Amino acid sequence: MAIPAFLKPRILVAAAAALALSACFGAPEAMKNNSGKRPVASKPNRPQVVGTPSFTGAEAQQCAFELKQAGVRFTPLPNQDHGGGCSSIDSVKLLDIGTPVSGLGAMTCPLARNFAAWARYAVKPAARKYFGSEVVKIETYGTYSCRNIYGGRSGRLSQHAYSNAIDVSGFVLADGRRIMLDGGWKGDSDSQDFLRALHKSACRRFGTVLSPDYNAAHYNHFHLDMSGNGYCR
Repeated sequence: MAIPAFLKPRILVAAAAALALSACFGAPEAMKNNSGKRPVASKPNRPQVVGTPSFTGAEAQQCAFELKQAGVRFTPLPNQDHGGGCSSIDSVKLLDIGTPVSGLGAMTCPLARNFAAWARYAVKPAARKYFGSEVVKIETYGTYSCRNIYGGRSGRLSQHAYSNAIDVSGFVLADGRRIMLDGGWKGDSDSQDFLRALHKSACRRFGTVLSPDYNAAHYNHFHLDMSGNGYCR
């Protein structure tokens, strides 16, 4: 894909540097209550463009370069302040990672990069191993959502409020089978082995990974985000 002209000179500089991945600090998504329902996203305020353009920093430029090198098609998004503390900074819209994905919105570049790699190097090989079939679609509950953790009326903002999380609900195979977290996590042995292999791999790629074993609120999805430091449940 064509990278916007304003990124090209910065990407060349960034490519020469071995920069560390962007770290997102703060308490992980895991410090929550135990509501049994999946949170419903609240409506964000009308987005307002932040004063500074996106992808001006070296780490962000390096991330964009790495996405392009991996063959991922994407569109850089302008920095946005959505109000209420919610924002999308140095985010992208994924267009093609090699496997169709439902529900994708704005994602921070590090999240997009790691998700694309997880889909390619973990999801696809695991489907071949456990089912002898290709994954033709990854289903999600989305990325950006301006809300507190668990959709509560008070409390800490979710990583979804920063475009820094994705909730993966299941996988569609070429033979028509759908391997969903809801049912598959405690389903037949192949589904269990497949989903647990993906969970294990995700824990090596994302800062926080929450599965149906974490609590009732996650019974039907993997929560993957770039905050924390290897919080895996």
